[in-house]
Amino acid sequence: MRISLVPDGVYESYQQITPELLQSRGIRLLLSDLDYTLAPKSVSRPDQAVRDWLGRLHAAGIRVMILSNNRSPRRVEQFCRDLGITYVGHAKKPQTSGFRRAMDQAGTDPAHTAMLGDKLLTDMLGANLSGVTALMVEPAGGARTPWQKVLHALQAPWKHLAGGVHRI
Repeated sequence: MRISLVPDGVYESYQQITPELLQSRGIRLLLSDLDYTLAPKSVSRPDQAVRDWLGRLHAAGIRVMILSNNRSPRRVEQFCRDLGITYVGHAKKPQTSGFRRAMDQAGTDPAHTAMLGDKLLTDMLGANLSGVTALMVEPAGGARTPWQKVLHALQAPWKHLAGGVHRI
C-alpha cells in the first residue's frame, strides 16, 4: 500500500489507454471511473468511440469494469448495460473496499489491475492504496464549473510529478 496521489501515468484521454500499454504492464483488469473519465456527466449513453475502445480492449483479453462513487445507480447501470460490462457502484473511493470487490469479481489481483480515472483524491489515491496501477486522464468535456476548474488546477503538481500529460 502506498499513500500517494501521484499517478503512474497521465493521459489526455481514455483512448490513449491501449491494449498494448496495458499488456506491457501485465494488466488483465481495467477498472474505470465513469463521470468525466469515459464521458462528461451530462452524457447518459456511451458513444461509438467508447464502444470501439472497449471492443479493442476486450479483443485483447482485457476486462473492463466501472468503479463508480455515484450514489445513484441509474446512470451507471444504463451506461454499463449499453456496453455489456459490469460495475461496482457506490465504491467509496479512495477506500480500498470497492477495488477489492471488483478484483474479487474479476478473479484477479492488484498486480494485474489498473484504475483509470480523472481525480487524484478518489481514483489515484484509491488505486495507490489498493496497490493497482494508477492511470489518470484529463476530464472528459473539460473542467466547466468553478469548482472543477479549481480542482483541476490543484491536481497539476501531481500530474507533473508523474511526468506530465502524455499527448497524442
